[in-house]
Amino acid sequence: MDKGNQSAITEFILLGFTDNPKMQLILFMIFLLVYVITVIGNLGMILLICAEPQLHNPMYFFLGNLSFVDLCYSSAIAPKMLVDFYAESKKISYNGCVIQLFVFALFANVECLLLALMAYDRYVAICNPLLYSVIMSKRLCQELMAIAYFIGIVNSMINTSCTFRLSFCRSNIINHFFCDEPPLLILSCSDTYISEIVIFAFVGCIEGSSIGMILVSYAYILGTVLRMRSAEGRYKAFSTCTSHLTAVGIFHGTILFMYFRPSSSYSMDQDKWASLFYTVVIPMLNPLIYSLRNKEVKDALTKSLGKIGRTNKPFLNGCHLSSGQGAR
Repeated sequence: MDKGNQSAITEFILLGFTDNPKMQLILFMIFLLVYVITVIGNLGMILLICAEPQLHNPMYFFLGNLSFVDLCYSSAIAPKMLVDFYAESKKISYNGCVIQLFVFALFANVECLLLALMAYDRYVAICNPLLYSVIMSKRLCQELMAIAYFIGIVNSMINTSCTFRLSFCRSNIINHFFCDEPPLLILSCSDTYISEIVIFAFVGCIEGSSIGMILVSYAYILGTVLRMRSAEGRYKAFSTCTSHLTAVGIFHGTILFMYFRPSSSYSMDQDKWASLFYTVVIPMLNPLIYSLRNKEVKDALTKSLGKIGRTNKPFLNGCHLSSGQGAR
């Protein structure tokens, strides 16, 4: 990394969304609520999958990892964003900016690949149900996740190094609420052409391969479902895919809108609101989508709440008895 780059810029200033104090308070309350729901929803999903044996299968193994990934990359952005609503100086150190971009890119890449793995899992479950437990073995699922994390780390290292090898000598003010590639490239006084090509190539490769796997998987799924004679069987097959398709549409739709447009159409004031959607809102939506639209998750949650109720009942009865004895 260029030493002159580090001597020129030691910290960045994030402009965020607004300087209006009243608007800042409103946005702080909204995004704090969103982040709290994100943490509770994703952490709750992880604990539920770990606690309930009926959810110990490949589909929920990947769903648990999705919740973990959402929790991590939301936490890389949201806490700093919330602090900046009330901070006098919305500064982030040069190294802090590097780390934030690396962590965010890592888990965003992993989520992209994970959604493709979940589509493959649904393909095997619907198209090869008799061999599902054999094909989607525990070892294979773990290996696939390890590959996804490895690719995510490599791609994140490439993206981060291509961004921060540039010189930032014009300004240190980022018109955004976190350290993202587009606003950083705009700040650079170096030639960004090579960096943009490399970043676009690697991100495009991951995005393209993920979408390709999803489309191929669902093409086979659709063919299998249409050949089913039972209307109930077709409904059950489609119902297991609707949550995943919803998550795929929201995530990839936002990513394609953000990063795969001509540079002439970029507007930081508009794009940071779009960035807010996939960095803060989507991690909140995923556990809600899978819990509200998935019967097994709802049944497992009801069962877990029932266990908690039965555990607390003797304690509550004992407290009631003790208070009654005290009254006499």
